Amino acid sequence: MSEENTLTPQRKIGSGFGRDSTAAEVIAGIDLAGRTAIVTGGYSGLGLETVRALASAGAAVVVPARRPEHAREVLAAAGLAPGTRDGDVNVAGLEVAELDLADQASVKEFAAGFLAGAAPGTTRSLDILINNAAIMASPEQRVGPGWEAQFATNHLGHFALTNLLWPALAAAGRARVVSLSSTGHKLSGIRFDDINFDAGYDKWRAYGQAKTANALFAVQLDALGRDFGVRAFAVHPGGIMTELQRHLPREEMIAAGWMDEHGNVDSRFKTPAQGAATSVWAATAPALEGMGGVYCEDCEIAEPTVPGSPDARIRGVDAHAVDREAAARLWQVSAEMTGINAFPG
Repeated sequence: MSEENTLTPQRKIGSGFGRDSTAAEVIAGIDLAGRTAIVTGGYSGLGLETVRALASAGAAVVVPARRPEHAREVLAAAGLAPGTRDGDVNVAGLEVAELDLADQASVKEFAAGFLAGAAPGTTRSLDILINNAAIMASPEQRVGPGWEAQFATNHLGHFALTNLLWPALAAAGRARVVSLSSTGHKLSGIRFDDINFDAGYDKWRAYGQAKTANALFAVQLDALGRDFGVRAFAVHPGGIMTELQRHLPREEMIAAGWMDEHGNVDSRFKTPAQGAATSVWAATAPALEGMGGVYCEDCEIAEPTVPGSPDARIRGVDAHAVDREAAARLWQVSAEMTGINAFPG
């Protein structure tokens, strides 16, 4: 089959769900018993609701966390204490493990620990990987060998993690990888000539580059992985007021129209359960069987942005975030930066 015949068109498929659908609604009737999922950032905001939905369908879920004890406390407070059952949510298979996405050594240690959990003579399988964790519009910070922190955490950490977990994804046979992007991708393409903002830092352009990287990562991973049964999707969850905004001054959010002077959040924002829905849909929807490499929003494959349209800033996917040549170039650059590549040559 030619490459062109395996590409999924970037257009709606009539999912039956929409902007207000919740994670519980999109996963209703889906049985994930015997499946394993990893959700980075799965102990706050929409990550927590993603974990709740996957666990409710019977999946064993691993939650990597920079502060594992804190993550366990949060999960317990949410009724998701590992090794217990909370109502209809089976969390008997829930695990918390240490992972700092900004630290490549930590990523390698986590991946090695996960893969080591296989029975002797076998490869542990991973059915769902949701690269959910992120930082947004943070003050300038350098990590590792001088990498800009938003690109390093949001993209390079997940790039390394996914590549290191490739044996488990391939072993699953029909695995899905979901990469959380956002409309932030509209703020910047990949700055290949200054990827670390050495010539001057702009927190929103840096965030935009990282979110474009998340979308392009899904494009190239799908191209590389589909012959092994591994499909990848990029997801815009929608605007949700969570800890992601922790670096933003209240005055900046008021000026942006995200909330009023009394702290009331704009009605355009989703609840965490609604925000988690598109990730869960992309990871589990039968309607997406045999598809991949596309950007999704509101529990649908998104339409391409119409430049100059009234909603061009808040809806659809810009061409630079699904460009296959840019995706392949970013993959190579990321492999060179991290020294990790499951698909050499």
